[in-house]
Amino acid sequence: MLSAGAVIGLIFAVFFAVLVAFLAFVLVKLGRVLAETERLIEGITDRTVPLLGEVQTSVGHVNTELVRVDAITANVQSMTGNVSALTALFAATLGSPVVKVAAFSYGVRRAAAKRAAAGVEREIKADRKAAARAARAARAARAARVDRAAARGARRAGKRSA
Repeated sequence: MLSAGAVIGLIFAVFFAVLVAFLAFVLVKLGRVLAETERLIEGITDRTVPLLGEVQTSVGHVNTELVRVDAITANVQSMTGNVSALTALFAATLGSPVVKVAAFSYGVRRAAAKRAAAGVEREIKADRKAAARAARAARAARAARVDRAAARGARRAGKRSA
């Protein structure tokens, strides 16, 4: 039979063999993971390098276009300054006479409108006066007829009493 030390040694040996087998299994799996990771990195590298080349080309084109846009912006800024100067020149040379002409034409239009309104008012007053005169003449004519009729009546009454 086996002694207690031999049994403990045997258990320890079996335990150590199981541990070595487990570690070997873990190392094999780790090796597979590392191999797969290596293939993944190679694939990414194979796809990334051309993509980086395309990005570099695109950035170069964008920089070229930005240089053009900067030139266009500088030209527009120059044109804006020129238009501003031209506007100031126009306002200084023609602004005052144009304002004077506009004010004069406004004054002429206003005076003409007042004159036309005054002419219309005069016509209305004249029409009212004429209507009033006609009404007075009609009243006077009525009164004269009444007086004549009264005088005739008085003459008739005088002839009858005589």
